[in-house]
Amino acid sequence: MTVGAIIQARTASTRLPGKVLADIAGAPMLARVVDRARRARTVDRVIVATTTESRDDELARYAGTLAVDVFRGSEDDVLDRYYQAALLYELDVVVRITSDCPLLDPGLIDRVVTLLRDSRADYAANTLERTFPRGLDVQAVPFATLERAWREATSVHERAHVLPYVYERPETFSMAGFTDAVNRSHMRWTVDTEEDLTCVREIYRSLGAQDFAWTDVLKVLESRPELLQINATVRQKTAHEL
Repeated sequence: MTVGAIIQARTASTRLPGKVLADIAGAPMLARVVDRARRARTVDRVIVATTTESRDDELARYAGTLAVDVFRGSEDDVLDRYYQAALLYELDVVVRITSDCPLLDPGLIDRVVTLLRDSRADYAANTLERTFPRGLDVQAVPFATLERAWREATSVHERAHVLPYVYERPETFSMAGFTDAVNRSHMRWTVDTEEDLTCVREIYRSLGAQDFAWTDVLKVLESRPELLQINATVRQKTAHEL
């Protein structure tokens, strides 16, 4: 069984253009995400899936220096981008990761992939009921689930956000999820704005680039609670806002 983590990435972010290549502790954000995804023991290959737009040429070139696979596909139909990448690299399991999550936890990736395997579900995630900080999101599906979504999904938001067709249909697909004992879903560890980027840079400044866990980030925030105020007022866009 080949497990592939596909990291969707593009430079045309609406709120923070070019964020995927923004510097975090001496390396572009994409490098941080790739490094942390690669540390997951259950992942066999990491693929950066960007667009065919010319503005993403630099991004594609840089991704190629990170010793990962690079795929280029549709900018707006991200579901098709995932499907074509998974098809090309013959993945049995697809892990969806976004390039704006530089605090991604390899251990959580392993837990989601293991849950998918052991439950034999159509979809596994730590987001079915949100308790983890935003920015630790991991979703995993068998290729067959991705293919069915690719064939049947028709709405704009289903194509743009890859897996809503699946998780919005619990009557059709079997789901497996897990939560943390403490609800910290109000915390923003993702990067959508300058405030988010400032917060993440401060966390990296405290931890460095070593193989830290998400619980290590919590320790930093417990010792420096003022960091949570940097991006506390940033509103998360919904899946229906493109």
